[in-house]
Amino acid sequence: MIGITILGSTGSIGVNTLDVISRHDDRYRVVALSANSDVDKMSAQCREFRPDYAVMADALAAEALESRLREAGLETEVLAGDEGLVKVAALPEADCVMAAIVGAAGLLPALAAARAGKRILLANKEALVVAGRIFMEAVRQNNAVLLPVDSEHNAVFQCLPAAYQGDMDRAGVRRILLTASGGPFRNVEPVELDAVTPGQACAHPNWVMGRKISVDSATMMNKGLEVIEACWLFNAEPSRIQVVIHPQSVIHSLVEYVDGSVLAQLGSPDMRTPIANALAWPERIDAGVNQLDLFEVARLDFQAPDFERFPCLRLAYEALERGGTASAILNAANEVAVDAFLHGRLKFTAIAAVVEQTLSSLPSAAVVSLDQVLDADREAREFAGRLID
Repeated sequence: MIGITILGSTGSIGVNTLDVISRHDDRYRVVALSANSDVDKMSAQCREFRPDYAVMADALAAEALESRLREAGLETEVLAGDEGLVKVAALPEADCVMAAIVGAAGLLPALAAARAGKRILLANKEALVVAGRIFMEAVRQNNAVLLPVDSEHNAVFQCLPAAYQGDMDRAGVRRILLTASGGPFRNVEPVELDAVTPGQACAHPNWVMGRKISVDSATMMNKGLEVIEACWLFNAEPSRIQVVIHPQSVIHSLVEYVDGSVLAQLGSPDMRTPIANALAWPERIDAGVNQLDLFEVARLDFQAPDFERFPCLRLAYEALERGGTASAILNAANEVAVDAFLHGRLKFTAIAAVVEQTLSSLPSAAVVSLDQVLDADREAREFAGRLID
């Protein structure tokens, strides 16, 4: 049995991971689950999967969960906070760690998994956006296995040679093409975006995702973060990563080779496909996903991204160009701005404005330590918060 820890089990990636695992209960055993504060959902997951540990980021939620589990007669040990997350990410009995905590909060446990030499299924792009150099060094130094779960990066992973070692030229790769749906506002006039509500921004046309990621998709910051992530995952220069708007979300990404070949990974827009691919790699297992019907799809459309409509994508490329802690500053400012938008304190179009002002106002420096990255993250959050207030 393969032991697995799921960081962020009550989010969409976590729920889908548990769905895939439930189809192969002779193969996987849930060792630990973690969530932020959703006691109801975590309690239900613990009753179904009987993990050894359950971690709540919120201390009060941990107390409430422990009470619920004791009443249900479960012996699951309940932990709280970053200390608990780091512990379950490095458990000896956990062969595999699904890193699916949204935002920079997922960095420390993902890094703990890397330092423990785990097989890491990475759905938390911020671990690489915020601290890519440190995270990748931890993976290499501790012989961890890093498998991407984001649908786009998993698609690239599937289209690259099986023995790819991070050298695009040696592998004959010309460039990586990351597809993007364009979100719900790809055809909306920019002047109309001021009036966008959180409900509209979270109504993604193709994917079912959490609120924060849905807003990032609507601004295309999500794609910008994915470009940064792809640079670290595949050792690629930013100039060799092209974003392509593809409204149908059937082609999840492509790899172009020097001989003119372009390999694409296609499938229904269902996160269980990349999750199952990463869980079972190098094997394939059933994910419970509907088969792709090309006759029903009928057509595939593509267009170049509009940086005027999606300034957050431009800002991500600019952060990459600056290097160092700039990506951490970008991510922190975006998290603060998106949270303010979701709580009615900021207009949709002001998200990019807050990020741009924070990025242009704070200096970036070469990354030498995790503390330095965390300091940059904190400073950017405070600066963005002051802009909003």
